[in-house]
Amino acid sequence: MIDRIVRFALQQRLLVIVISIALFFVGLLAVKKLSVDAFPDVTNVQVQVATEAPGRSPEEVERFITVPIEIAMTGMPGLVEMRSLNRNGISVVTLVFTDKTDIYFARQLVMERLMEVVPRMPEGVAPVMAPPSTGLGEIYQYTIEHPSDGNRELTVDELKERRIIQDWVVRPMLRSIPGVAEINTMGGYAQEYHVLVNPDRLRHYQLRLEDVYTALARNNANSGGGQLPVFAERYLIRGLGLITKTEDIGQIVLKEVRGTPVFVKNVAEVTIGSEVRQGAIIKNGATESVAGIVQMVRGANAREVVNRIKTKVEEINELRLLPEGLQIVPFYDRTDLVNAAMFNVAKVLIEGIILVIIVLFIFLGDVRSSLIVVATLVLTPLLTFLMMNRYGISANLMSLGGLAIAIGIMVDGSVVVVENTFAKLGERLKQGESKNRIVLEAAAEVGKPVLFGVGIIILVFMPLLSLEGMEGKMFAPLALTIAIALTISLLLSFTLSPVLCSYILKGGAEHDTKFVAKLKAPYMRWLDWCLANPKQVVQRSILALGASLVGFVLLGKAFIPVMQEGAVTPVIVRAPNISLEESIKLEFEAMKRIMTIPGVEKAVSRLGRGESPADPGQPFESDPIVSLKPLGDRDLTQEEIANQIREKLKTLPGIELAISQPIAARVDEMVSGVRSQVAVKIFGDDLETLKNLGTQMGVILSSTPGSTDLRIEQVSGQNYINIKINRDAIARHGINVADVNDVIETAIGGKQATTVFEGERRFPLVLRYPIDYRNDIKAIENIALRSPNGALVLMKDLAEIAIIDGPAQISRESGKRRLVIGVNVTGRDLGGFVKEAQTRIAKEMTIPSGYYLEWGGQFENMERAMARLMIIIPLTIAAIFFLLFMLFKSVRLAGLIILVLPFASIGGVFGLLISGEYLSVPAAVGFINLWGIAVLNGVVLVSFIKQLREDGLSLREALIDGCTHRFRPVMMTASVAMLALIPMLFSSGPGSEVTRPLAVVVISGLITSTSLTLLVLPVLYGWFEDKETEA
Repeated sequence: MIDRIVRFALQQRLLVIVISIALFFVGLLAVKKLSVDAFPDVTNVQVQVATEAPGRSPEEVERFITVPIEIAMTGMPGLVEMRSLNRNGISVVTLVFTDKTDIYFARQLVMERLMEVVPRMPEGVAPVMAPPSTGLGEIYQYTIEHPSDGNRELTVDELKERRIIQDWVVRPMLRSIPGVAEINTMGGYAQEYHVLVNPDRLRHYQLRLEDVYTALARNNANSGGGQLPVFAERYLIRGLGLITKTEDIGQIVLKEVRGTPVFVKNVAEVTIGSEVRQGAIIKNGATESVAGIVQMVRGANAREVVNRIKTKVEEINELRLLPEGLQIVPFYDRTDLVNAAMFNVAKVLIEGIILVIIVLFIFLGDVRSSLIVVATLVLTPLLTFLMMNRYGISANLMSLGGLAIAIGIMVDGSVVVVENTFAKLGERLKQGESKNRIVLEAAAEVGKPVLFGVGIIILVFMPLLSLEGMEGKMFAPLALTIAIALTISLLLSFTLSPVLCSYILKGGAEHDTKFVAKLKAPYMRWLDWCLANPKQVVQRSILALGASLVGFVLLGKAFIPVMQEGAVTPVIVRAPNISLEESIKLEFEAMKRIMTIPGVEKAVSRLGRGESPADPGQPFESDPIVSLKPLGDRDLTQEEIANQIREKLKTLPGIELAISQPIAARVDEMVSGVRSQVAVKIFGDDLETLKNLGTQMGVILSSTPGSTDLRIEQVSGQNYINIKINRDAIARHGINVADVNDVIETAIGGKQATTVFEGERRFPLVLRYPIDYRNDIKAIENIALRSPNGALVLMKDLAEIAIIDGPAQISRESGKRRLVIGVNVTGRDLGGFVKEAQTRIAKEMTIPSGYYLEWGGQFENMERAMARLMIIIPLTIAAIFFLLFMLFKSVRLAGLIILVLPFASIGGVFGLLISGEYLSVPAAVGFINLWGIAVLNGVVLVSFIKQLREDGLSLREALIDGCTHRFRPVMMTASVAMLALIPMLFSSGPGSEVTRPLAVVVISGLITSTSLTLLVLPVLYGWFEDKETEA
């Protein structure tokens, strides 16, 4: 088959060259079209159902809203996990589907089930689906500012004005951009019309609150009266009765007393106020602000969407489309990270290519040979980009990392073909043979080993495609890119390389370059010694292998190293019953302290919740984004700045701090519902028991070495004023429960009676008592209700009013209540920390029956990934063995090459130990890569020695001759693969943390595996050789 491919290419030489040039330009175009992001999107397929129920406690939200939704959703096709969060006035149910489920199909299923459950919801409560975004969805965040703001504190009126502009001008403009799913507004004061009814005036006019509510609702409408024909024309009839200004509200008539109308203005004060605030934005600890958080549609191209947003924002700012000279100023922009990560990977790629070209020149010593190989090296990445576009693989840290790994391997096929052709041309061209025939035979001769060698490397990466969950989505692009790049390089080495050889290669004697000769001289001495002392060689090799096994056991385990995003999110949690005003004061102080840390550029804090129903934030939680200066402009690392933040904030009273990063925090939360590396979930029914177990576990975890940022979910500590209606008392007065509840909801909470329209803008009109009549228990006790016979009854005579402590939130998973204790790990490996914590918990805690524990967070992902790799790696080794058997038709020689694998791993293990890296998923990928290269080198050497034996040489002659001839290809393959990864090892940009363990394993592993291939394999060959072939 290989003969046919090479023959066809040589027959159609010009066509191959033309197609290659055309593909080069198509590849360049493909680079421009690539979908680009910093990171593969690892979020699972999920649909969130959010329900707002103002004024309801977490227990009521759970009972009346969440449980009916959960029951309706069970048994949906593809549903794998269901969890929910119930907080004051809000329920968020997260439904996770299998990765094969289409997100829009999942949303359709959820919508059908929601339609069934809506009639069972409390009155006025309607569940909605959150926008189809992901953990990487928050791509752009901005504030509305004026150039003259500086660091001055904004007034309430300014914040109200900016909120109106954000809601009614900026948000509609940006939401129309393709790829934007939603814009969540936060901060400022949302405008509201208030009718503050004086209860004393109501009593004076013998009116009830309900009368005012009904009058407001009935006096704000337009109507249509059809049409009226007038001669040859027609007039459309309209009744205009909409409220247009506050005076209109005051003029609404409530009743008539002896011919005199009683207006709303006689019993109430009408004002323009603001909604009860749920959250705030604090900028740099200097002022409050109004912000917008742009969420991207799942699967969109992050860089493209952000560029569209930035173009629109520039246009808005330049054309002064916002009133009063206001401007949109970003404080978080994903393209900063995308560009930094892409620049870093591109730098690694280009440096790798340059190093590979230098190595080729040094080893080949022939400019023409080197140029032919460089042609493959340039064309392969470009064609890989073309295929990535075709199959929807985005250019991100992992996929381009795969390409960087492949650079060292993609030239192997071409090098072997060119080298063999060079030698054969030198021998036979002088004898007058046809150049094309020599090239054809030379390429066909090495075709099979090249095909099997590179095929084995492609095969070793295939298991990564079977990883599941987060790690599967992370490493699948890497494996696919490597497979695509190597397949393309194989095709090119059997088509383009022979064609270029036939055009420009002259051939010559197969002598070593000076550099290779210098390396080969000591190698030949060592080889003689090894062949003379086989037992010592084997003993020392086994000792080294034993030492590496001990080292392997000592290695710490981790999931995936944390990528440094260049921004930090110190999540601050306070006591649940803190007021928003007090929370804002503390947040100002926290942001001021953070701004004093050198290296911090800006700090914008999102406190509480925004406009989006799927935003479950509460006034006691804040989610700041601390943007750091670029690496070159600051002296402190991101880790040091995080430690300084911990140091600065530890003296703030009553706070819990957990430091993460913007993307990492969102991804962790969306994938597992937890924002920590290790999460212990306790399941059970009683909140008090869960709280006690959580406290005990918190003590154990916080005293385990390596723990930091301990966070126990807040389930208690929220104060409630409970108004418990006395049924005997209301029966005596002929009052219903609904009458009392109406007064509680309207007089104290405030109830929307209608909507006031100002052009396209709309604002709620809310009815309630003035602040003095509802601001403490005494005032609430003295609220009067009117009985059917006209008597006035005080609230304290109808109900028992008390302050009690209740839950701040209730979390559920798989239909059961749960409590989460989250902790991050620093200074030690994740696996070791969890093992120690599990041992201590088993010893020091007793879990009541009906309650159970689950370990989650990144630890869960690590366990799953490692378990999967333990199954896949033996299967891969078996597949490699089978391919080797097919190549050599010998079980013994296939077994000999499989022996290379453990010896190759020796260097990888010591590399990890010396560099202080842990055995993580990237390190495991490094071992897989290393084995592929080690096997390739083994195949190159053993197949040549076997051929020499078949040609009749004695064992020693075949070994010496084989090692002499194959020293250069083996050294070149190893050097190229190693040097291609050197830039990755020393890279320091965003994302380098993820790929560094991989580079450490491959580089250190190749040092040992190459020396073992060249020295130990020849020693073992005689013992493994099939006896019937002995000369």
